[in-house]
Formats: sequence, C-alpha cells, structure tokens
Amino acid sequence: MSPFNSTKNRREALTALLTDPCEEVRIAAAASLERLEGIGSIPEVLEALKKGDLGTKLKALYALGRIGGEEALPPLIYCASRPEEDIRSVAVEVLGTLGQPKALPVLMERLKDPVPTIQAKAIGALKQFRNPAIITELLPFLDAGDGLLDAEAACTLAHISDGAIEPKLIKLLASPHPRTREAAAVALGALRVT
Repeated sequence: MSPFNSTKNRREALTALLTDPCEEVRIAAAASLERLEGIGSIPEVLEALKKGDLGTKLKALYALGRIGGEEALPPLIYCASRPEEDIRSVAVEVLGTLGQPKALPVLMERLKDPVPTIQAKAIGALKQFRNPAIITELLPFLDAGDGLLDAEAACTLAHISDGAIEPKLIKLLASPHPRTREAAAVALGALRVT
C-alpha cells in the first residue's frame, strides 16, 4: 500500500471495478489506479519526502509533480540542490515538467552541476521556458562532444531557438556519437523555419 492514504477510498472503489464485465471500464479503472499510486495530499507527500527511504522520497518528488501548483515548488526547488544525486536529478526533471517561471533560476544553476547526467536533465528541463538567456547558456553545450550534453542541448535549442543555430546543428550531424547525430537530425526537423 502506498504511503499516501488520502486516496484510499478512491483506490478501493476503483479496485472493485477491475472485475467489471465491461473491458473499457476495467481499463479505465486500471489506468486511474496507476495514476493514483503515489499521489497524496501535500502534507502526506512532504512527510514521505522527509522521512522515507530513497525510493519513497523519489516517489514523493514525482507525486509533487503530479500535484503541481505553487505549494509543490519550494520542496522541489530545495531538493534540486540536495547533495544526493538521485534526489537532485528527479527534482530537476519534475521542475522541468512543471515549467513554472520560479523554477528557472534553479534549473539554470543545475547547468553547472558536477554530474553530467544532471546537467543533461537540466538542459532538457529548459525546453519548457522561453527566455533568451537560456539560449546563450546552452550554446556552449553544443560543443561538448560527449554524446549526452550536446544531444540534449540540440533538442532543447531546437524548441526554444530560431533558425540561427542551424549551422551548429548541421555540424553535429558529423559527430562520432550516434546519439548526438540522432538528436541533431531530430532538432533540424523541429527547428523553426526563419
């Protein structure tokens, strides 16, 4: 049973529908149960985030993303700066899905994270924002030459930039890293025509 009890009545009612004679009802009930797993009220989620084991804390961060709203931002922003890589990584990812302007400074700060995978998550999270400062910060990542940061930067810049980055994306098509070449190809298709 999930550590979040506020959805207990809903889960019980939906569980009963898993044996409904109508297949569509069973499918809808299963999908709703899956969504409710891990969702609770903000106080319950915060309690799990504070006292749970690592797995519970990560579930709590994802639950904050599903709950959303202003109340979810402070704990997510705090967790994006925690020393634990897993917690920092998931918090950055969730902040990106929320796309709230208040999250932009912490995501920009995570571009300097010592862990490349967290940098990559921050780059990907910035797709949700339309701010010219992001473009300036992401352009150097196109030269990373690592198959991770350059690929993420290409995809994100294709969503938030204009056709001016086209030559840089074309150059990435010759990268020795397949992931970078793939990302550059996708980015060229997504880039706005100017």
